[in-house]
Amino acid sequence: MRRLLIRPGGIGDSILSLPALESLKADYTEVWVRQDVVPLIGFADRARSIASTGIDLLGLEGIDPPRALLDQLRGFQSIISWYGSNREEFRAEVQRLGLPFEFLHALPAPGEQVHAADFFLRQAGASVPAIPKIDCPPAPIGNFAVIHPFSGSPRKNWSIDRFRKLAGQLGMPVNWCAGPEEDLEGAVRIGNLFELACWLSTARMYIGNDSGITHLAAAAGAPVVAIFGPTDPAVWAPRGDRVRVVAGNLEEITVEQVLDAALSGCEKLSPDRQEALPRTESQRQRW
Repeated sequence: MRRLLIRPGGIGDSILSLPALESLKADYTEVWVRQDVVPLIGFADRARSIASTGIDLLGLEGIDPPRALLDQLRGFQSIISWYGSNREEFRAEVQRLGLPFEFLHALPAPGEQVHAADFFLRQAGASVPAIPKIDCPPAPIGNFAVIHPFSGSPRKNWSIDRFRKLAGQLGMPVNWCAGPEEDLEGAVRIGNLFELACWLSTARMYIGNDSGITHLAAAAGAPVVAIFGPTDPAVWAPRGDRVRVVAGNLEEITVEQVLDAALSGCEKLSPDRQEALPRTESQRQRW
């Protein structure tokens, strides 16, 4: 069977959807996602950016969709799409054209207390829990932590001053990480998300806000501390046994809380990640 999977959305949403996408793999599988997510789709026979396909023109009044697009869509026996699920005119058009679309909800319903990764995987008919994973080549663990102090919304960002204070207490070199349009002098900037994931996988620990890059670090296997404010971590936190979440009012979350969360995960880390880690007072009492 030739199957097309269409998954719009941000970096974090796309990563949480990886287990569902992988479970839907067919004899031939093509995946359409946003441009920067394309390098993360390693399981598919082909991955393309949604913007490059012309599918945004489908269902628009007075606009004929490109012939090449229709020919491509007709070449699939199954099209499973999170794209267009809320566009009535899009759904009507694909039905009129007789295209084999099956639509899935792009987000859990408001107030639904199920983790988003499990929600997406259940939609695909597979069993949970869903643990997103990005397979990076084995590489030595470096003697550094990574901090990414940004997110897709300022309201989800912990204070940059607290991040800087935290960096001074980690007891190891810190590499600051930023995207191409995020203002942070001296930050590491890696545009290819797969290459960024593989670099993050070599860090002793990663600390960041509720962001796509935090999900990327967790999926790559780095020990992660995710700082959550207005978003519900029960639904949207990164997944994995190396993930620690500090949640609450961002104005009230202290440096000590985040440091303690970062170091409390040491018990589950391999020796190469444990080496030279400091201890907070509460941890010294436990160790």
